[in-house]
Amino acid sequence: MRSVKGSAAITLLLLQCLSILCSSQDFDFFYFVQQWPASYCDTRRSCCYPTTGKPDEDFSIHGLWPNYNSGKYPQNCDRESSLDESKISDLVSRMQKDWPTLACPSGDGMKFWGHEWEKHGTCTSLDQHSYFQAALELKSKANLLQLLGDAGIRPGNFYSLESIKQAIEEGLGYGAYIECNVDPEGNHQLYQVYLCVDTSASSFIQCPVLPHGRGCGNNIEFPSFSSDSQSRDEL
Repeated sequence: MRSVKGSAAITLLLLQCLSILCSSQDFDFFYFVQQWPASYCDTRRSCCYPTTGKPDEDFSIHGLWPNYNSGKYPQNCDRESSLDESKISDLVSRMQKDWPTLACPSGDGMKFWGHEWEKHGTCTSLDQHSYFQAALELKSKANLLQLLGDAGIRPGNFYSLESIKQAIEEGLGYGAYIECNVDPEGNHQLYQVYLCVDTSASSFIQCPVLPHGRGCGNNIEFPSFSSDSQSRDEL
């Protein structure tokens, strides 16, 4: 009788583990999303620089988001799993540089990263360290500022939407979805770049489906994030 009970307990445990594993892997691809900080800040709501200081003039990570081919996405798959700073301690300096928070009030990034882990990371098969490290490595592989610069597209000017998309596709080998927002003068500006990644979070792929983001005009601004840009901290 004891062995039967033990066997049943083991079977139940295996089924629970399998259920968790299946739910965490139940997606088709990732959106890897980077944002342009000047466009985040150059809106009516403005922004707040992180407590570590003003970020570099470079694209920064917004998130690594699992998605379905249907266009829907899983979220908050394990509400008991909160971000443990000790598990990513060796990545924090890179994350402060490449994944800074611009939300108000100013923060050190932990709240932002915790949100990304809880909403998106828990729906993957990656542990906390692997999830954030994968996003950092993807940013290094897709050096958007360099790709655009190589095509003569640099901050401080207006460019055609097609020229920006073409520069990224020719430089990276895969297409991107461009999301715009609007500055206080009503100009459409380059805000976020969506790239698609396989379920291992290691390789870029052609996007199975495009997101439903804010559209762009034919000509969009690539605003500068120079020293004269202001955050709400400075106003």
